[in-house]
Amino acid sequence: MADAEAQVQPCPGSGYRIAADHAWRLLLTFAIYQVTLSTLLLVLFVSRLGPTHLGKTDADLFLTATSIYCLAAWASLPLLFWRRPGYLWQSSAHLLLDIAALIPVLYACGGLGSGFGVLLAVSVAAAALLIGGRCALGYAAMAGLAVLGVELYGDWHNAFNVSHYTYAGMLGLAYFTITLLATYLAGRAEQSEALASRRQVDLVNLQKLNEFIVQHLQSGIVVLDSERRVRLFNEAAMRLLGLSRPPRDSGDLPGLLTAALREWQAQDSAFYTATLMTDTEPLHIRASRLPMQGETLTMVFIEDKALHQQRVQESKLASLGRLTAGIAHEIRNPLGAISHAAQLLEESGNLDPQDLRLVGIVRKHVRRVDETIGNVLQLSRRCPARRERLQLNHWLEKFRHEFHEEIRRDALRLQLPPRTLNALADPGQLKQILANLCHNALKYGPGSDGRITVRLCQEGRRPCIEVIDEGPGIPDEQLARVFEPFFTTSASGTGLGLYIARELAQLNQALLEYDNGLRGSRFRIILTNADQVTLEL
Repeated sequence: MADAEAQVQPCPGSGYRIAADHAWRLLLTFAIYQVTLSTLLLVLFVSRLGPTHLGKTDADLFLTATSIYCLAAWASLPLLFWRRPGYLWQSSAHLLLDIAALIPVLYACGGLGSGFGVLLAVSVAAAALLIGGRCALGYAAMAGLAVLGVELYGDWHNAFNVSHYTYAGMLGLAYFTITLLATYLAGRAEQSEALASRRQVDLVNLQKLNEFIVQHLQSGIVVLDSERRVRLFNEAAMRLLGLSRPPRDSGDLPGLLTAALREWQAQDSAFYTATLMTDTEPLHIRASRLPMQGETLTMVFIEDKALHQQRVQESKLASLGRLTAGIAHEIRNPLGAISHAAQLLEESGNLDPQDLRLVGIVRKHVRRVDETIGNVLQLSRRCPARRERLQLNHWLEKFRHEFHEEIRRDALRLQLPPRTLNALADPGQLKQILANLCHNALKYGPGSDGRITVRLCQEGRRPCIEVIDEGPGIPDEQLARVFEPFFTTSASGTGLGLYIARELAQLNQALLEYDNGLRGSRFRIILTNADQVTLEL
């Protein structure tokens, strides 16, 4: 591609530029013309089959000029294929050869009356295409002066029966006109070629960009034509469908997918959605028909469970936000009035100890309700995850330092692998998830030294953060409800901490799991690997 885009500037100091490959092809075409013309003139003269005025003024000069012209033209061909010397030298040599050979031929045939002056028009037109700019006008001037010189020399030596000075002047003017016109047309052709070249580069870049986007989408894409041949298939589709090589037709696709597509075709609807229960995890598929010129393609999108759950969760949070905004306003206003009235009663000084205890209970539960409303509002106002690449080893060191400053003691035992693991997550939301898990672990299961363990490891190809305590763990009968909202075994808890943590994890396409260890509990945050580049569709 680089060679094709290289350009030459054949006329120094001018703005005329031409693509190198195109320039050499034009020069080769002109060289073939020179070989044909010189060989034809020589053969016609030697065989006496040509017009009678060939060499009528000076036969020896005609033979010598055409012989040298023919030999030089043939000898130049290998140099053109080798492209040595450079384009400027070779193009100049070919143009000068034409003028130097055709002027003696013109004189030997009887001057301008022979009609050979027209051949120089081809030369000056070639100069406009091959050289361009002021240099082409120089060759036109050279040809015009040479033609006039032939007439002057022939008239001085009485070699011609009739002088053609007017014809010589008109021919010189024609050379300049041809040069200007050819230069203009060459400039337009150059602009068109440059535009076409830019368009070609844009198309190539756009095609590469489209290929990159399709191949790095998190969603799998399969495109089938009307004959059930696979026209497009990306890496995510291979991974989600568990294929080891790209399929060539629908027969190479898993049976569940082909059965679903046959079911859709039987329905004769424009769109189709379904869930495929594979051996590993459910896959959500969306299919639609894409009318193209001459055929209709079938486009199938395949999404993994985490991505689909993230979208459902974002939609659910948006609906929840609209609902809770009104509820929180209606509840918090009277709640504030209750809290203020209880405070005034407590400060009145006219209450006996029993009444003060009751007022304290009121204020305590008001604070608890207010905290619950705050947690619900925090969940409903959750912004979409702004994920970025995190170096987890460094990020966890920073988290431990900030967490210790918050609780004012050394409470985390951090275990990091020797190799740096990179994740794709919202740093603020990940911090909130991990802080919630650490606070719970310190509350329910600190070790003998009052510390808990935070460990970074790998789960398959995905980085995993584990929070491990040494508490009694969660009873089996409560495991199914541990992530439910408002479920808590603590008298002072709201039951929203783990629910919010799991919702945030799903927003980041991560998994939050619980595992009862041999001693205590273990919560695991399985994150997206940032080294496996994917794009969200």
